[in-house]
Amino acid sequence: MRVPTSRTVVRAGLAVASSAALTLGLAGSASAATSTRSVVDGSTTYNLSLTAPGTASAAGQVIIVSGSGYNTAQGVYVGLCAVEGGQGDSKPTPCLGGQDETGATGASHWVNNVFGGLFANSSKFGTGGTFGVQIYVKATLDDGSVCGQDVECAVVTRADHFDSSDRKYDVHVPITFQ
Repeated sequence: MRVPTSRTVVRAGLAVASSAALTLGLAGSASAATSTRSVVDGSTTYNLSLTAPGTASAAGQVIIVSGSGYNTAQGVYVGLCAVEGGQGDSKPTPCLGGQDETGATGASHWVNNVFGGLFANSSKFGTGGTFGVQIYVKATLDDGSVCGQDVECAVVTRADHFDSSDRKYDVHVPITFQ
């Protein structure tokens, strides 16, 4: 039986530390991007902020999306959608997962203070109109269009089905797929 020397232990420690640093460096390379938008709704101004990764795996992965400053009286969907023009110019659509009422795809999340938490992939807003959710994203949308090839895609918030024509709460974080 060979007894490790202090030199062997130090080398092993350095190898583990180097491996951990490399892993952390790779994990950090998919850095988050933030989009902001100020909207006036009635007499109140909302300073919306949406943060999501700027890149994701084309084959698909679960990402974490966070937001703040939202109107807690207006529910929003969070998902990956094709976008055209600036925030609020036109409804982000089509979206990955479509209208996933069962929560089977995990491709969207509904944030709503009345019904949030009662259905799959739904939750209520936190203090100050905040949320933190997980959604599944991939490069190919349900209609077969490919993000970055056929359409431009972004992780978005948009008004829920109670006010689906309202474009005030549209916020886009562009995403690319590798």
